[in-house]
Amino acid sequence: MSAEEEENAAELKIGEEFLKAKCLMNCEVSLILEHKYEQLQQMSEDPLNHVSQVFEKSLQYVKRFSRYKNPDAVRQVRELLSGYQLAEFELCVLGNLCPETVEEAIAMVPTIKSRGRGHDDDEAIEKMLNDMSMIKKFE
Repeated sequence: MSAEEEENAAELKIGEEFLKAKCLMNCEVSLILEHKYEQLQQMSEDPLNHVSQVFEKSLQYVKRFSRYKNPDAVRQVRELLSGYQLAEFELCVLGNLCPETVEEAIAMVPTIKSRGRGHDDDEAIEKMLNDMSMIKKFE
């Protein structure tokens, strides 16, 4: 992206470094931080030893805003959304916000209706949302 072009997430103009970056959904970050927290507790000789306040607040945040708690459900959502040829940014927005309708999904991620990625029609988007909903339902 040239210096003159303005970044615009609605058009998926978020910068080359972000287009290539691996994004994580809140539920994925939660699993990682919970695992790290357990490791820190096991390594500590002092049971009163606390992790940093930033770590604790970050863990609280991602736990609170994680739509999926079960590690299998987290994996299933990632696999499901990856099958729709979404950019990492799009995948994470949909996985974090879990829109219930096609209109909500398009409002949150306007690029979802983009050129020839297999989900140009509303039916494909609706199927994706229904599949996400089913994962949550059986979690």
